[in-house]
Amino acid sequence: MILKRRILLSSSLIFMLLSMVGNPMVFAQNNPLSQTEIEDLKDQVDATLRKGVAFFHSVNTQGGYVYFVTPDLTLKWGEVPLDDNSIEVQPPGTPAVGQSFLAAYKSTGDKQALEYAKEAAYALIRGQTKSGGWDHTINFKKLDKDVVSFDDNQTQSTVSFLMALDQEIDDPLISTATKSALKMMMQTQLSNGGWPHKYPEQGNYHDYATFNDGGINDCIRVMIEAYTYYPDDEAIEKSLLKAARFMNISQLPPPQPGWAQQYNEFLQPAWARTFEPAAVCPSVTINNINTLIDLYLVFGKSTILEPIPDALRWLREIRLENGMWARFVELGTGKPLYYDRPRIRVEKLEDLHPERRTGYGYQSNLQSALEKSTVRYEKALKLGAKNLWQEENHLQTKEQVSMRLQEITGKVKKIIDAQNKSGAWITKDDKFKKRMPSGERWNGQYLTMDRISSGVFNENIGTLCEFIALTNQLETF
Repeated sequence: MILKRRILLSSSLIFMLLSMVGNPMVFAQNNPLSQTEIEDLKDQVDATLRKGVAFFHSVNTQGGYVYFVTPDLTLKWGEVPLDDNSIEVQPPGTPAVGQSFLAAYKSTGDKQALEYAKEAAYALIRGQTKSGGWDHTINFKKLDKDVVSFDDNQTQSTVSFLMALDQEIDDPLISTATKSALKMMMQTQLSNGGWPHKYPEQGNYHDYATFNDGGINDCIRVMIEAYTYYPDDEAIEKSLLKAARFMNISQLPPPQPGWAQQYNEFLQPAWARTFEPAAVCPSVTINNINTLIDLYLVFGKSTILEPIPDALRWLREIRLENGMWARFVELGTGKPLYYDRPRIRVEKLEDLHPERRTGYGYQSNLQSALEKSTVRYEKALKLGAKNLWQEENHLQTKEQVSMRLQEITGKVKKIIDAQNKSGAWITKDDKFKKRMPSGERWNGQYLTMDRISSGVFNENIGTLCEFIALTNQLETF
């Protein structure tokens, strides 16, 4: 096997951030930081991290986290308003915050951050279902549900977090929960190699193999992570090979060699919600191209890449006249599809109700993602699996590290300056969609108020941790 345990950069957060670097020559080289400036800024970053982590822990709900809270902590939101008995599983909620605490611990050695990560894990474990997974939220007063959701990286992000934490501490509760979660990942995998939207069977579209919102892609990512942690586990390897086969057989035939959002038991594109028709999906197709390359990096088998050239060609061909890509492309005709509730087809985006037109991405600009996927595929062919993995996951020269430091320094300083005395990062005048009463459709109403965001916290912690990792690496040259 090509992919082995990660050695040089153990944080999965840093792993992802460094993969964005690409060609170092694109970074500005003017006014490089002096060694003294780097050391001074590193001290500030360390202090900012510790202060930010300590504050954010103070907004926890029974050890877990939601998406937003007001500065006075009187209001809390996930996708909907939440009470003091509920936490969010879906990122940027509890698992993502736990990963940020873990990254902060690895960067600063702050043992308190590790304790906060463990508290977040315990909160998630309290909400782990009998099947070994998680639903969208955890309500600590209603822990009898047995729904495993693979929507929006909910269960997957939790398994990722528990596995990462299990590598750092010896805790029987966390180890047992992690083993149960990995067993669940393999038990819920469908016979065709995909994963359903939800589990156990619901008797509807939730049972279908689902790429929508990265469902299967995130499941494969989790199993790849599991394989790096436990490379001798044959069951994990079998699961990944099964998933690789599914990626191949679920590609639709020419002249539309993309992928659908979901597939029924006959491996046919299928309806999900009443505005999600059976169709070919450009954004799903780009996600799947990158997942195929990820699988290639694991196994080094060139056959895994075979679906990609046709998919790239099709993506270039079906771009709309306005430069965008439709979310749904009609099978056979190649026309964009727009559906309002309930299964009411309209001809143009402008004909949709505002709730659907602004609340669901019926059109998107995929140009940058398509270009990056194309370049990545070409590199896979040129470099091979081992060399591409090395290039994507490690800055290998002093020049590369210095340039990356220079690139993110401005952002790091802004993060430090934006932190208030308490350690909070507050989003001022945050504008968000108003939650409508039951039965009433949203029609453009917004609310505005100051809020503290888990997403902002996670992003800031990620950037600060990357800065420390780069300065540490610079010292090794």
